[in-house]
Amino acid sequence: MNQYMLLRRMFWPIMLLVFGVTAILNEYTGIDYNKSWPIYVIAWGILKLAENAVLAQNPPPAPPPYPGYPPAPGYGTTPGSTPGSFSGPTGPTTTSIVSSNGEEGR
Repeated sequence: MNQYMLLRRMFWPIMLLVFGVTAILNEYTGIDYNKSWPIYVIAWGILKLAENAVLAQNPPPAPPPYPGYPPAPGYGTTPGSTPGSFSGPTGPTTTSIVSSNGEEGR
């Protein structure tokens, strides 16, 4: 399993655990619920920092291009392909309005 997905799935169980700790603190110490909000903010911040650290180590893959559209710049380019041309559902096409070989529309 991906580490990022593991952290995302563990977010709410960890927050529930923090809530349980604050319930115990409310029962046995002088810290009640209205004074425990910094604990939730700290736990949320630590989990978000961990998610960002995992994403920095393993960036997500590029999304697949939509059918009929050229790939995003920097993704999916092949050697020898020309800018502005791509292979559509019916074969190679071009995105230029005026043809580049000098022919006029007939």
